[in-house]
Amino acid sequence: MIRSTLNRYGSYAETPHPGGPLPPEERERLILDYSPLIRYIAGRIAMRLPAHLSLDDLISAGILGLIDAVDKYDASRQAKFKTYAEYRIRGAIIDELRAMDWVPRSVRRKAQQLESAFHALTNELGREPLDEEMAEFLEVDLERYYTLVNETAGVGLFSIIDTTEGLAQFMPGTLVDNALKDEADNPADHLDKNEIKEVIARAIEKLTEQEQMVISLYYYDELTMKEAGKVLDYTESRICQIHSKAMMKLRAKLRRYFEESS
Repeated sequence: MIRSTLNRYGSYAETPHPGGPLPPEERERLILDYSPLIRYIAGRIAMRLPAHLSLDDLISAGILGLIDAVDKYDASRQAKFKTYAEYRIRGAIIDELRAMDWVPRSVRRKAQQLESAFHALTNELGREPLDEEMAEFLEVDLERYYTLVNETAGVGLFSIIDTTEGLAQFMPGTLVDNALKDEADNPADHLDKNEIKEVIARAIEKLTEQEQMVISLYYYDELTMKEAGKVLDYTESRICQIHSKAMMKLRAKLRRYFEESS
């Protein structure tokens, strides 16, 4: 798959590196050497997606991301190629998922219903609502409320990715928003992204300690739900529930931020 994609997209890098374009042999070697990153990143993302989505489609998108990384990498920016390649691969896969628009409208409606309920109760109570209060507000039992939260977890992941280029990239001093920015990026857009990241940082700080830990293990350390459960001594289903609630809270806070900023 890697070699066929290389043949389709030509031999020479379109964007010169310091000293000129890479020779075709070196370019191909670099792509093949780092190709295991594609399956790793695609596999980690696929774990968070419905089973009907094809891993091969994610890998194909990731190949294009790696090729893009090789063609655009600038060593003078003092960033490791591996870091840049991971960013480009992940970005290409996320772009492919956006294009698929795989989240059903019914699920998006449920997510918006939960966010609106959370927002309304927070304003009414002057604090974040308890699960029982959310269920009562929505006029469902507690079990149905937890089901709704779990059903909308995927919306949370990509809502945040759409605005911050991936919560997994949200870490202090990330190279993504500094040395790895494209020349064509608008400085105003860069400032907006930094502001949004500050909003998310504050929102994460207001999550419970338990929720912060799950977010950290799942996105920063890239553990699976099962692996995070072993670390925290919880069942996988309990980790899923904690993660889903955290995503709902973050979505609601981001929605409020955008509404107030508009």
